[in-house]
Amino acid sequence: MSGLSALALPGLARSQAATLPLRLDGRFMQGGVAVGQTVPGAALYLDDAAVGAAGQDGWFVIGFDRDAPSAQVLRVVAQGGETTRPVTLQPGDFDIQRINGLPRNQVAPSDPELLARIRAEAERKRAGFASQAPRSDFRGGFIPPLESYRLSGRFGGQRILNGVPARPHYGVDMAAPRGTLIVAPAGALVSFAETGLHYEGGLIMLDHGQGLITAYLHMSRLDVAAGQSVVQGQMIGAVGAEGRATGPHLCWRMKWRDRNLNPMSLVGFSAA
Repeated sequence: MSGLSALALPGLARSQAATLPLRLDGRFMQGGVAVGQTVPGAALYLDDAAVGAAGQDGWFVIGFDRDAPSAQVLRVVAQGGETTRPVTLQPGDFDIQRINGLPRNQVAPSDPELLARIRAEAERKRAGFASQAPRSDFRGGFIPPLESYRLSGRFGGQRILNGVPARPHYGVDMAAPRGTLIVAPAGALVSFAETGLHYEGGLIMLDHGQGLITAYLHMSRLDVAAGQSVVQGQMIGAVGAEGRATGPHLCWRMKWRDRNLNPMSLVGFSAA
């Protein structure tokens, strides 16, 4: 699909606009991801909401939230043309997950000093998730961040914490011994790297391009810093049990423009 170019037809009404080339492939399900290619720089709209633009090579990524409706419409627009593509999503299959034995301040903190700390941490994390690096590392798909693990929690499950219903779990829990090495699933820019966070303990965020962010929670050691570039398979840290955790594991998450996605949806996928 290289060499795509815009069809400049200035002055034509929208109904007469040229059809832009559009390639789209991916995992079309709640929590899934699609990768496409169109005219470089074309504006992207998902259900009429502006969601960025294609890169200089025409590649782009879009994500479908855990609770996304089954019918979506993608529209790509450039000078002189546009294309729309209906997208049908398969429903997610989500578990009920019960976790007991958590300290009360990890479930419903009330101490004013702790609440102030949590708010400050949330602001810093928000900046990390807002990163939109001009790269397209998502094209080649992901490898798992752990070589060996036990799947202890699937994406999207409804969590019951100490008997109290909580928001869905937006991560994939991968149980492994403390110190197990964690690697980057794809090339990325490190958009966040901190230790000692109340909920996450050690936390790293990787921007794989255009705001597709993966996050790595409860880490015992961080081997990269914010602003650093990493390549697929590069060691970024180690498994721990810091923050809100009942045992050593990696909670692996993915977001795109405030949408919560399943990081496993890009494992083994490639649009290159």
